[in-house]
Amino acid sequence: MLGRALVTEARNRGQAALALSRDQADIADPVRLRYWMDSFRPDLVVNCAAFTKVDACEGEAREQAFRINGAAVGHVAEAAEAAGARFIHVSTDYVFDGKGNRPYREDDPTNPLSVYGQSKLEGERRALQHPRALVVRTSWLFGPGGPNFAATMVNLIEQGRLPLRVVSDQEGCPTYTPFLAGAILDLAPLASSTINGIMHYRNREPVTWYGFAREIAALWAPPARPVEVLPVTTAEYPRPAPRPAYSVLDIQRFEEATGRRVESWVWGLAAYLTRIRQGRT
Repeated sequence: MLGRALVTEARNRGQAALALSRDQADIADPVRLRYWMDSFRPDLVVNCAAFTKVDACEGEAREQAFRINGAAVGHVAEAAEAAGARFIHVSTDYVFDGKGNRPYREDDPTNPLSVYGQSKLEGERRALQHPRALVVRTSWLFGPGGPNFAATMVNLIEQGRLPLRVVSDQEGCPTYTPFLAGAILDLAPLASSTINGIMHYRNREPVTWYGFAREIAALWAPPARPVEVLPVTTAEYPRPAPRPAYSVLDIQRFEEATGRRVESWVWGLAAYLTRIRQGRT
């Protein structure tokens, strides 16, 4: 999702962008990475690749999660550094344990609950070993080009699998991938000059998965046929990987650095559902 959005946004801004598939450049393969860096000579490298099957990470995919989300990030950072390029790595709100009661700042202690979160935290560490790296943490991505919560809810509604039962005791912030792509490119000129380290970006305002599902249902279903959405607890809907109960990221640093406010996820949701209706998923 994010890779496609980033290429679209870069080209809309008149910037040359090279998007590589896993077959073309597996980030776990340093030799292929160096080949493309030498060929394209980028000014900026953004790592959108990750192993994101959160529940699978708790079992047989643990090793793969650390290989892709951890060690391979170091390969990308090293290849970018060798090419003289700035490097932006995308991370996650799951590096926090969700026991807080205020938005998490960039310097707050991390304590991931899941293997996925642990592997992404290792990737952050690998990236930040390089002085021209910036880690952008984000949360609850949805948008064109890949599986996501909004698409799942729409599919369930269309299949008549109602009422929707959605977890109501996990709070975070949905983020529309085209908005995140724009934020990354806004940060790119600042990376390694006026900002470095870690930056948080997500859309506003905080909501539970239940609240997000209700907004999706309200925008998708006609008024004459409203969709019922029922709240359930995390305990009623157990998953292999534990999720943070509260994972709202503080975006003050982003807004101060860029001089603008983050977007509303409701705007992104409306745009995304329009795309689905038009068959442009």
